[in-house]
Amino acid sequence: MSRSSKKGPFVDPILVKKIEKGMGLKESPIKTWSRRCRLP
Repeated sequence: MSRSSKKGPFVDPILVKKIEKGMGLKESPIKTWSRRCRLP
């Protein structure tokens, strides 16, 4: 079941930190097991 369009996508705060930390680096894609969030 998908999330309500009124609420918008859920982004896990821990995953956001990983993304911000790795933005300047030329590394492989970020791996996550979080199924409840959507990447922006």
